[in-house]
Amino acid sequence: MARTPPPEPERRARPVGIGELLPEVGGVAFRRFGFARGALLMRWSEVVGPVYARWSVPEALRPGRGRGAGATLVIRVEGAFATQMAHVLPQVEARANRILGCGAVARVRLVQGAVPRPPARPAPPPAGGTRQPAAAANLQHIRDPELRLALEALAETVAGS
Repeated sequence: MARTPPPEPERRARPVGIGELLPEVGGVAFRRFGFARGALLMRWSEVVGPVYARWSVPEALRPGRGRGAGATLVIRVEGAFATQMAHVLPQVEARANRILGCGAVARVRLVQGAVPRPPARPAPPPAGGTRQPAAAANLQHIRDPELRLALEALAETVAGS
């Protein structure tokens, strides 16, 4: 039986944010671990809070047995944070259900293990560093100093590539 060729990708007339592409790109990987949508992974910090998000990661969403049974959310937690996180599991379950839909998660199971760390952010350039004068002049109207430094670093990176 001959397979039909896949449809041609949709052409877009506007720039697309990475958040819009994540479900398309990560769809296969998300489904492999039970995450039909990447919503839980993308909003993990909202579900558990910033402190626990640094020391935990959702590992799988395993479907429940039987019709209408909710899934089991498996969370990998590093070290002693597993004990602390055990105390907030009802809130984690409620927040996950708020994102995935009512009753999607029936149980939460913790597994201890190493959690991958996000790459370290590069240090901001020194105040007297070598910046592109055009980029620095264009960004002087930005009041937030951290945002201005980040944009200047981005301009340097783009100019250097």
